[in-house]
Amino acid sequence: MRGDVFPDPLTYRYPEWVAIGNYYYQAHDVVAFGTPLTPENVREAYLKGIFPWNTKGLPLPWHCPERRAILVFEELTVPRSLEKVRRKTELTFTIDSDFRSVMHQCALAYRPGQGGTWISPEFEIVYNQLHREGFAHSVEAWNPDGQLVGGLYGIDAGGVFCGESMFYKAPNASKLALLFLIDHLKQRGSTWLDCQVMTPHMEALGAREIDRREFLDRLKETQKLELDVF
Repeated sequence: MRGDVFPDPLTYRYPEWVAIGNYYYQAHDVVAFGTPLTPENVREAYLKGIFPWNTKGLPLPWHCPERRAILVFEELTVPRSLEKVRRKTELTFTIDSDFRSVMHQCALAYRPGQGGTWISPEFEIVYNQLHREGFAHSVEAWNPDGQLVGGLYGIDAGGVFCGESMFYKAPNASKLALLFLIDHLKQRGSTWLDCQVMTPHMEALGAREIDRREFLDRLKETQKLELDVF
């Protein structure tokens, strides 16, 4: 059952700037600052199209961006080079075999231009609890020696997978894990996933940006289908 901690992102009046202490912060994508990171709040947020993203020096911001990146599976474009790698790969892939390790490796991964990770120890505790409750999910990529060499994790927002982060220790491992996930989701009736923000990798696969209203309408329509994607 949905709670009332967060406002409806469609009717919420987004301020351009918010004063926090002695500073002003741009807030046109943020619906709340400092709301506690709890499993219950995270669950409600994602079901409403909102996600938390740690920002150094700020009370935790909860975002619903004006522009949202999504990947519609009918628009998926797999580069020839990646398709060739996919056909020849010796990696194997699993779902929800080692969520804890996948998220921790994502937290350790270097992110150029991001000034470190937003995945704090608190995030790991809360999202691992959400995984135990069946709300957060992971994809693992394993090499022939049984070592975890890539993967990704995210949230099931009522039939829509919301991608959170990826990591790789072998070339293309995270990309192939994503393609494995898409095949899985398609088999379960899903037609798209939420990328949250655009990245060069997702854009190369055919992701595009839509506005907030279109995203939230898509989310609500998909939730009505009551898909069981995991």
